[in-house]
Amino acid sequence: MRGREGGRDRRTEISVAGPARTRLDQPRTARPGLITLPSYDPEAFGKLSERIARFLGTGRFIVWMTVVIIVWVAWNTLLPENVRFDSYPFIFLTLVLSLQASYAAPLILLAQNRQDNRDRVNMEQDRARSDRNIADTEYLTREVAALRHGLGEVATRAFIASELGSIRSELQSLLKEIDERREPSETL
Repeated sequence: MRGREGGRDRRTEISVAGPARTRLDQPRTARPGLITLPSYDPEAFGKLSERIARFLGTGRFIVWMTVVIIVWVAWNTLLPENVRFDSYPFIFLTLVLSLQASYAAPLILLAQNRQDNRDRVNMEQDRARSDRNIADTEYLTREVAALRHGLGEVATRAFIASELGSIRSELQSLLKEIDERREPSETL
């Protein structure tokens, strides 16, 4: 609020009791009083799912799972009745394996989707790199063609050597001709 005192403008702040007013141009993140769900970092969850999927695809997991199932079945068939916790049809074992499979499948799919995204980014980078290599190759091809064209107009070592050779042979023939003309005049 503005007030005028003594010919000067002065700003005065009005304090409002309660929480500070939020901006109207931004959506509310959560309503007070409602239950808010916990937030998680999708990147960290994705990394964890990749680690689990990587472990599920190893021989070590198969060996440990086999050991657990053998111990489970042996415990529930060979030990006395009072310490068994899952009798012959092994319904609890089936439930545990189904639960493990129901969590493993989405984790493996999530890890696979993340790998597909990385592969797509790598493919785009490879394509861009390939395009740059093609452009560089075309540029170098044009430069080599320009150099060849320029060298076609420049005297090369072989050309100069052949020209000097022909000049030398002409000079030798001229010297012979001069010597032949001197000989008849000397004989006289």
